[in-house]
Amino acid sequence: MAITPSKSHLFHIEGLEAQLKRLNDPKQRLLVLDQLTAYYVFTRQDRAAQTLEELRLILQEFDLPDYELNVQLFTAALHNLRYEYAAAEAGYREALNLLEERGTIGQIAETRLDFVGVLINRGEMALAEEQLNQAAKLLKNFPDERLLSRVQCRRGFIQLHFNNYSRAIESFLAADGYLNRSAIELNIKDYYFLTLIYSGLGTVYERSGDYKRSAKAYRNVVSFCERLDMRSRLAWHYLNLGKAFLHLRDYQEAEQFFRMVLELEEDSSPQARAGASANLGICALEQDHYEAALELFSQAENLYLDFDKDDIKNLSTIAYWRALAYVELDRLKDALAELETAYQFAERGEDYYHLADVSRQMASIYADLGDFRQAYELQLDHDRWYRDYQDRVNRDTQRELEIKYEAEARAQETERLKLEAAQLQLKALRAQMNPHFLYNALNSIQSHISGNDPSSASRYLAKFAKLMRQSLEYSETEAISLEDEIEFIRDYLFINQHLRFEGKLEYSIHVDDEIEEDIFGLPTMILQPYVENAIEHGLRSREQGHIQLEFRLHEPETMLCIIEDNGIGRTEAARLQRSDPRLRDHRSHGTRITEQRLRILHQSLAGDYEPVRTIDLTDEDGTPLGTRIELFLPVIDLQVN
Repeated sequence: MAITPSKSHLFHIEGLEAQLKRLNDPKQRLLVLDQLTAYYVFTRQDRAAQTLEELRLILQEFDLPDYELNVQLFTAALHNLRYEYAAAEAGYREALNLLEERGTIGQIAETRLDFVGVLINRGEMALAEEQLNQAAKLLKNFPDERLLSRVQCRRGFIQLHFNNYSRAIESFLAADGYLNRSAIELNIKDYYFLTLIYSGLGTVYERSGDYKRSAKAYRNVVSFCERLDMRSRLAWHYLNLGKAFLHLRDYQEAEQFFRMVLELEEDSSPQARAGASANLGICALEQDHYEAALELFSQAENLYLDFDKDDIKNLSTIAYWRALAYVELDRLKDALAELETAYQFAERGEDYYHLADVSRQMASIYADLGDFRQAYELQLDHDRWYRDYQDRVNRDTQRELEIKYEAEARAQETERLKLEAAQLQLKALRAQMNPHFLYNALNSIQSHISGNDPSSASRYLAKFAKLMRQSLEYSETEAISLEDEIEFIRDYLFINQHLRFEGKLEYSIHVDDEIEEDIFGLPTMILQPYVENAIEHGLRSREQGHIQLEFRLHEPETMLCIIEDNGIGRTEAARLQRSDPRLRDHRSHGTRITEQRLRILHQSLAGDYEPVRTIDLTDEDGTPLGTRIELFLPVIDLQVN
């Protein structure tokens, strides 16, 4: 662990608390309360609840949407850390709805990543993976190392859920690497994610049987929490560290951390407290303190029953361990009664491994009692349950392999789509400029030179050279800003207007106010083929042509571009193409290739609508008034340098 947390955060919070006591103005208190709540959510949940309540009261008097959003996010995070997952999920969904309207890319990505944590806690892995992929997609063109670390952290826990330990370790180490390499100053939430990263690594090592490394990872987590006063989930971290020492048979260390769980007041998890009591009972049993073990097992049982009377897995396990204590005390009838209880719970839960273990233990007791027939029957039960367990393991292993295969197949398909899109991009470059356009433009420039109009020739030549240079430059990038694309289209239309149509072409471009042209991006070489198509097929025979481009935000990740002309319409254009030898062989390669690219891009983005719509414009009598093209373009948010 390269990062060493500093206590400067604590001094900063003490200063804010002192400042808050001196402030009376509501808006000034609001600023300080916002900072305090961001810290206390991950440290002192009781204090976070108090500051949130005051924030809500102040916001009733003032219309401050940004702070209202923060309150929404803080509340959802607090619900999650208090194990109130349904309320947390509802809170994050509401926050995402607000952010889709006015949030930044970073805010949306961060909230999606927080939402993923809730979904993992609820076991909704498919939805968690979907939200995670959306967050990762947002960050692809808007990288942020602290958020990229969180992507890898969440991905590690999803891999852990499917027992894909090698991939989980890769993700956790990548998450740790982002924060270790980063020059940013870590905030309390970053440290919280570091505890998740090391906790995830500890779980992987524990399940792999590497208890020394597991204990080391969990100790790192506890060190972070204690040094920074991060009390949320601290009970679970103590419990995990204690279990690692229990596996290592270091009972003194194990007992220390299990007792710390029971003494902790801030973390309200009854499950962690019950687990600590049960594990203390195991420590006592392993050290031959049988009466103490029975008392601790009863304490754990009561805690589990208070929390969830249907927690049959833990109740079955406690009955089994209690039976082992009775065996050591030579109270065999009591032991058999507990094993019967454990058997019933395990049968309800279809826990075949536990059923096999309980059957074996019961067979041993009946053999000691001289009831060999019953011992034999129970040994047969053990063999049957163990076969069922092995069958289930084989099925689960097969399913895990299928899941891994499907994940690999999806990754390979994504790479294939990227490659295909890149190949189409090269084709689009070759087909981008109609040779007739190039010939006519150069011929017109030559006419200005021959006609002793060097000023116009120089002006148009500069425009033409700029257009060619941009075409080549943009072909080397996957995305450009909307601002650059519009400039490129303007230059293209300008040259057509003056060098081909001699002023008989007009055009206009409108962008909605909610779209930031310098940040919003789109795939390169998308629009020009459709503009060219409108000119070649719709406007060539018009006395006065007009093209209008409009850009709207269709969805948070999709931009709608409308290209509308007052041309002759598709039917008449097709008739002229058939009858005119010069046009008969002309095919719109650019639009065909571009539509292929858009389909691939939408396929990789899981889009569920057609990327291109063509609408014939007519009057009430059906007379053609032009053509309208609607392009649904994936938004690529570009990082501002």
